[in-house]
Amino acid sequence: MDYGMMLSKLGGGMVTTVVIFGLTLLFSLPLGMIVAFGRMSKGPLVRNLTKIYISIMRGTPLMLQIMMVYYGPYYLFRIQISSSYRFAAVIIAFAINYAAYFAEIYRGGIESMPRGQYEAAKLLGYTKGQTFLRIILPQVIKRILPSVTNEIITLVKDTSLAMVIAVMEMFTISKALASSSTSAIPYVAAGIFYYIFNYLVAWTMEKIEEKLNYYR
Repeated sequence: MDYGMMLSKLGGGMVTTVVIFGLTLLFSLPLGMIVAFGRMSKGPLVRNLTKIYISIMRGTPLMLQIMMVYYGPYYLFRIQISSSYRFAAVIIAFAINYAAYFAEIYRGGIESMPRGQYEAAKLLGYTKGQTFLRIILPQVIKRILPSVTNEIITLVKDTSLAMVIAVMEMFTISKALASSSTSAIPYVAAGIFYYIFNYLVAWTMEKIEEKLNYYR
């Protein structure tokens, strides 16, 4: 086996994996907050629609969702899809899936805050927006950080599901290399990458959590 070629190809897959990971967080974290507000809405229509959305996203496999986002436009509307749409479909599917999980984490954190803090902020002249951004949100972030960390670590491993529509990320390339070389070395290399990536994610989130310890 040409180890230089193997590392080069795995490096390309690693870049794709990191991009999927980064773009998913970029879109799913803020989208999750929007969905959380919808889930807590006093309007029954918005609340029930977001509840159904969360239920579907959490109740069906991410692999199936990726396939629906990619093949759905053709099967439902006969819109021609191209191979260039594959990567976008992966990001869309990952973002809407993880937004549902983040939404429930946000909701749990927000609803766990004592009502007295809202009332005290109102007496001090804070608006609802100022109360949330300056008082509630920083404490919510601290409370939900362990749960968010778990979801982010899961995301690192879930990037391998992009293979279902032939997006060439780390696992897809390692599988192809292992098959062509009849060797397990590409799998071992991919496993090491995933472990190091998750270790760095966990270490980073731990440092963030330590920075927020002043809320104890």
